[in-house]
Amino acid sequence: MTVVFIISLLILVVAAASGVTYALARQAFSRSLAEMSETMRQQVNSLRTSLSTLQMEVADLQKAAGARQEVSFGAPSTSVSTAAPAPVRRDVTTHEPPEVSHEEISPETLVMIAAAVTSFLGKRVRIRSAKMLQSPYEIVNPWAQQGRVFVQASHNVRSRG
Repeated sequence: MTVVFIISLLILVVAAASGVTYALARQAFSRSLAEMSETMRQQVNSLRTSLSTLQMEVADLQKAAGARQEVSFGAPSTSVSTAAPAPVRRDVTTHEPPEVSHEEISPETLVMIAAAVTSFLGKRVRIRSAKMLQSPYEIVNPWAQQGRVFVQASHNVRSRG
């Protein structure tokens, strides 16, 4: 009888300990969740402040670019052309290098580049020069292209059937 009493007492103690452990774990989890929620709320507020600061800086840069455009061109442009330049076409039979187009980068593009670099570095930047680079498709050597055509044509493709 004493063994049964001891076993039932042990079961009761284990059940009570499990209940207390569950309550403490749940309380710790709730506290941790509240701390993480507060941290996330602070981060969101910080990001919101940074975003509004960046938006004001972009607006200032756009105003500065507009003022610079007025000074350099006399009057502001009423329309901005968004059409892409015509691609440079080359004749494969001639061995002349492709025409290099020296287009200037628009002030709007410079403003956007400055804003992106400013947001990345976290401090205000000034772009002193920028130039367009040729794409790899404009640099293709006709001799190399003809060599690749020759190699591809030399492959013997057998039909299996």
